[in-house]
Amino acid sequence: MSEEVMRVEHVSKSFGPVQALSDINLSVSRGQILGLIGDNGAGKSTLIKILTGYHQPDGGRLVFEGQPVQLKSVTHARSLGIETVFQDLAMINDLPVYLNLHLNKELVHKPLPFLRRREMKRRAREALDAIGINIPSVTAEVGQLSGGQRQAIAVARSVYSGNAKLLLLDEPLAAMGAKEGGLILRLLAQLKQRGDIAIILIAHNYSQVVDVCDRVNLLQHGEITFDKASKETSVSELLELVHAEYRVNTGT
Repeated sequence: MSEEVMRVEHVSKSFGPVQALSDINLSVSRGQILGLIGDNGAGKSTLIKILTGYHQPDGGRLVFEGQPVQLKSVTHARSLGIETVFQDLAMINDLPVYLNLHLNKELVHKPLPFLRRREMKRRAREALDAIGINIPSVTAEVGQLSGGQRQAIAVARSVYSGNAKLLLLDEPLAAMGAKEGGLILRLLAQLKQRGDIAIILIAHNYSQVVDVCDRVNLLQHGEITFDKASKETSVSELLELVHAEYRVNTGT
């Protein structure tokens, strides 16, 4: 197995009387994609926010690259190489692709604070080409691109940081058609093939999860209730687990 990047051990988190996470255990290694599935309210967002340093766990610990770590903030997590792409993408639609790729990392001439636009365009093209993203022009405004292209650019920006070791993707395939979803799936396969980044993918489409992920974890009521290699499970098994919980909760 590849080198383990992140291990979550017995992590719990509550907000007042609400127990969001009870006893979370999971791990993901370099070159591996871990699929995290579960209904709304299962605790996926809380877990991701703990892994990004936004929330502190009440109990348990995180082990990053073999060392226990306390993520003090989002900035601290990013400095270690933990990057996140949320559903809102945090893109500026009126700016061109190359400037979005350099948000808060703009290259400037010194001592004069003028942007090094030519160099940023060159690096943006290299970054996109390196992971197989076909964007006709890095000077195109992001708002003019398709949803799949914008999602791909957001992923590229995280990887392009140069320090990315763990990539957290929050519903990157949500509300996408087959063509756009295919673009993102190909991008994930490309990143997996590189073998230098661990990925945790949150998704609702079980078929896509089984196809692209190495392992699948099901989060229910703040606990991981299912952990299997993708090749050892199926969409029908995952659906049955979720439907069984629904029947228990509704008494049907």
